[in-house]
Amino acid sequence: MTFTCSGFVPLKFLSLILILSLLSGCTGIGMATGAGAGVGMAAAQEGGIPAAVTDLKIQTEINSLWFQHDVEIFRKLDLTVKQGRVLVTGVVQDPEARVEAIRMAWQPRGVKQVINEIRVAESDGLPGFARDSWITAQLRAKLVFAKEVQSINYTIDTVQGVVYLMGVAQNQDELNRAIDIARNISGVKQVVSYVKFAGQPLTEEELEARREASMTTTVVDDGTTTTTTVYESPSGEWPSETVRAVPMNQSEYIYSPNGSTNSGRPSVQSEPLQ
Repeated sequence: MTFTCSGFVPLKFLSLILILSLLSGCTGIGMATGAGAGVGMAAAQEGGIPAAVTDLKIQTEINSLWFQHDVEIFRKLDLTVKQGRVLVTGVVQDPEARVEAIRMAWQPRGVKQVINEIRVAESDGLPGFARDSWITAQLRAKLVFAKEVQSINYTIDTVQGVVYLMGVAQNQDELNRAIDIARNISGVKQVVSYVKFAGQPLTEEELEARREASMTTTVVDDGTTTTTTVYESPSGEWPSETVRAVPMNQSEYIYSPNGSTNSGRPSVQSEPLQ
């Protein structure tokens, strides 16, 4: 979540300038040190350095498109890119801005999937930003110290108390542990998982059967199964204490704080806009 105050330069804008400088070859001692650390992180992540470089390029291009089109879209929305899968989060007041942002997110070469989690509502302002930042920091720290979770393969974004997880899990147990940690952090209203598993290819017949059974959009990249969409309740809302998530390659459930599960109604993921 990105927040700015009148009279201050948005941190996100400064980040974009830095990234563009790195990509254009502007280096110095400080930049070289940061780049070296980034390379080390990228090498340790699922997919390695080539995937990380491609993801960074996609993220930079989308941010540039947003900034050139409408500074407000750039300021209010956040991106997470993992192996060509783009998660867009944030809050806008204009439904047209939501549509335009997703259209532009599909434009960079290498984008395989765009997950639209933009909310059309009023922003929570500085208090909401502080709360979401605290939740993200708490979850990141807990995942780092969780021995059974490879935290480097996860990215976290929190918007209005909803935690979005994205990345690659080694197995179902690891994903369940990450979800359990997230839903037990104070202030978390929901946990939405867009985490996929490493490997585990499915046949075309199995994929087609799953599409028909779930009525959701499933995207397959390089023979691996990626995420489906989160569930909504028949009324469109779940109680505020409910935590929802989408475990993959299994039946999908709504996660509640007491550990019980309930089936739900799937909503359809975004497709490329013409």
